[in-house]
Amino acid sequence: MKDIKLIALDMDGTLLNHQQEVSAKTKQVLQQAMQEDVYVVLATGRHISTCQPYAEDLQLNSYLVTTNGAEIFDNQYNLVEQHKIESTSVERLWDIAEKEQIHTWMVAAEEVFKGNRPNKFQDYTWLKMGYGNLAEEQKAEVIQQINQFGSFEITNSHPRNIEVNQLGVHKAKAIQSLCNRKGIQMNQVMSVGDSLNDYQMIKQAGIGVAMANAQDTILQVADAVTESNEKAGVAEAVERFLWNK
Repeated sequence: MKDIKLIALDMDGTLLNHQQEVSAKTKQVLQQAMQEDVYVVLATGRHISTCQPYAEDLQLNSYLVTTNGAEIFDNQYNLVEQHKIESTSVERLWDIAEKEQIHTWMVAAEEVFKGNRPNKFQDYTWLKMGYGNLAEEQKAEVIQQINQFGSFEITNSHPRNIEVNQLGVHKAKAIQSLCNRKGIQMNQVMSVGDSLNDYQMIKQAGIGVAMANAQDTILQVADAVTESNEKAGVAEAVERFLWNK
C-alpha cells in the first residue's frame, strides 16, 4: 500500500453521479480521509463558479484545480496560479467552430460563453475552449484545423467533445504544483477520473484510478479500476487504497 497524502478527483463522470450529486457514502468517506490529514482536491474541467459550491458542501481542506489546470485556487478561493490562452488564438478557435457550425463553450476567468462570443476577445482572460456534440470524423477534422495554426493541449471531458488549453496545461501539472506547495511527492497522490482530460494525472500519480464508466484510453493507463460514478466508485477507491478495505 502506498502512503497517500493527496486525493485528486475529477468531477463529472467521477465524483458526481448523473444527477450531478455526490453520494452520501462518498461524502462520509472523504470527510474521514480529511480527518486523517489527507488533502482532497477537486481537479476538474469546470470553471470555479460551478465547482466552488461542491467544495463548500464537502468542506474541502485544500486547493481547487479548475479548467483542466488553467487555474488553481486556495481553500479561501483566492487565485494562486493561472495559465491563459492568448485572445488572438481563442478568436481563431472560435472561427473554426463558426465555419463548421459546431456548438462551443469558451471559458474566461471572468465569464463562460456558451454558443456565443464576446464583442472583443481581448477584453477577457481566456482559459479554455470547448467543442461539443461531435461525430468522430468531425473531431479529427477540428483537431487538424487547430493544429494548423498553433500548439495546444487537446483533450476531452466526454467522448463527443474536444477541450483546448494552452500547451502544457493539464491537471497533472497543477497537482504537481500543489505537491510542491505541500511537500508531497507525486507517488503519494491518488488520482481518479474518467476522461482524456484526466489522462496525465492518472498516469503520473502514485495510484491512478479509472472509473468503471471511463473511456477506454483511461482504463488502459490506470493502475486500477473502481466502480462507476453511479455506484460511489470514488468512495470504493478511497476505502481500498487508503484503508485496504
